[in-house]
Amino acid sequence: MSDTPDITAVREYFGTLQNTICARFEQLDGVGHFRGSDTPSAGGGLARPRVLEGGRHIEKAAVQFTHSVGASLPPAATERNPQLAGHGFQAVAISLIVHPLNPYVPTTHMNLRFFIVEAETPVWYFGGGFDLTPYYGFVDDCVHWHREASAACSPFGDALYAELKEACDRYFYLPHREEPRGIGGIFFDDWTRGGFGPSFAFVRSVGDRFLPAYAPIFERRMNAPYSDRQRDFQLYRRGRYAEFNLAIDRGTKYGLQSGRRVESVLASLPPLAVWRYDYRPEPGTPEADLYERFLPPKWWVGGPRLVDKSGD
Repeated sequence: MSDTPDITAVREYFGTLQNTICARFEQLDGVGHFRGSDTPSAGGGLARPRVLEGGRHIEKAAVQFTHSVGASLPPAATERNPQLAGHGFQAVAISLIVHPLNPYVPTTHMNLRFFIVEAETPVWYFGGGFDLTPYYGFVDDCVHWHREASAACSPFGDALYAELKEACDRYFYLPHREEPRGIGGIFFDDWTRGGFGPSFAFVRSVGDRFLPAYAPIFERRMNAPYSDRQRDFQLYRRGRYAEFNLAIDRGTKYGLQSGRRVESVLASLPPLAVWRYDYRPEPGTPEADLYERFLPPKWWVGGPRLVDKSGD
């Protein structure tokens, strides 16, 4: 592959990945179907939102593809690179969120994006990653998830997974709660390592590993019996997810600042969530176990890790 940035190739890959993921989620759910429409935008851009709601196993899933063309980058895209402010740009992205119905199935998120800025010397970079937000902790799920994340990174350097895992732990954190959002995964930004060809190969490795990382966990837990207690805790923890997306997430800020359709930008929010005043789980319960053993960052693979079979 030429080392000249090729936004057409990135756009084609992200579009194909969107179709593949939507088809797999429909298969997992067994009833629900994604709906949405393609909306061309000025300059040759395209928005292709896809949303599934009210399925048998998926309460809500959004898998969004966008190709944006603009005269100036939004502030959320230039706060780390202020020298790029005022320049025209193109951006291609796929982002997804799954909010399962069963509380034993984790919520998941993935985002992959490519920016190219039309400065005197063109500037481009990739960003993205995937992370997992369980409501109830299971060691085998955590190990599987991080093993796939490590496999996505391993062809590109022995130390890469550790670097991106730690970056994910730092990013998906609610400082106002002093609390991680979930068990993490991998996260990267401003990615140009090795040039366009190697960078794009790495992004494809991450995208191609998402379904093998998530689908087996989904299938393992989607038929588990649960009660109102588990459902209530799931809705409470979804409140944390909403707080992160609205108060912290750079992708949400970018979408709102760039003038994208609000329905698409906020499609990542859960369909239902609750907030309780000063809630604290009872010691010794599975709900307390999530806070004590699963949310604190640890090395599930690739380093010293705690494996306690009582969480299986």
